[in-house]
Amino acid sequence: MSVLGRLWRDHRIALLAFLAAAAVTLFFAGRLAFFALYWSDPAHRDQHPAGWMTVGYVARSWHVPLDAMVDGLAIDHVPGKPRTLAELAADRGAPLPAFLDEVEALLVTLKAARPGP
Repeated sequence: MSVLGRLWRDHRIALLAFLAAAAVTLFFAGRLAFFALYWSDPAHRDQHPAGWMTVGYVARSWHVPLDAMVDGLAIDHVPGKPRTLAELAADRGAPLPAFLDEVEALLVTLKAARPGP
């Protein structure tokens, strides 16, 4: 009998727990690799704000604190329910280009105030 067969017969719960832990580990390792590769691409850094982006995406792209962006734009941020910049502009009744200019001006201010390289 194979080693796997013997483990299945004698230690079924331990084997299932190990396989579940391995699956969770692989999932998070894959997720880590995906996000590391995505955000290390220079094309995703300091992107000009667009209507499809969320405040969190823009904050990550520009390496500024999300809370500072939320406070600077005076918006209600609901975790787990991101709204796009176009939706936020519509909520304000402001034209999208004017709102995007406001977002970009805030980003420049926050980036200049951030210590470090």
